[in-house]
Amino acid sequence: MMPETLNFFDKVYEVARQIPYGRVTSYGAIANYLGAARSARMVGYAMNGSAGKDIPAHRVVNRKGLLTGKQHFDGTNLMQQLLESEGIKVIDNQIQDFEEVFWNPSEEL
Repeated sequence: MMPETLNFFDKVYEVARQIPYGRVTSYGAIANYLGAARSARMVGYAMNGSAGKDIPAHRVVNRKGLLTGKQHFDGTNLMQQLLESEGIKVIDNQIQDFEEVFWNPSEEL
């Protein structure tokens, strides 16, 4: 479990750091794990501010597997390229076989 002294963004980053290579999770799954089920948008804000923090933000997508945060990466296709380099197939900004690569922190941590 997370130390109580961490702020919400830090807790999001701690969860995101644990997403395994070649897997993805959703903003809502992280929010749910942190006990803030209605805070998926805040998880998104945390991911937007994660540049330079050694956070695999490219592994966090929306609940349908869409690359909704890609505009926050340098280069137009960097998020997709990072995912594809891990073996995740992306077509039209959507992860294919989403259920197979989905990592649920509530079940895995």
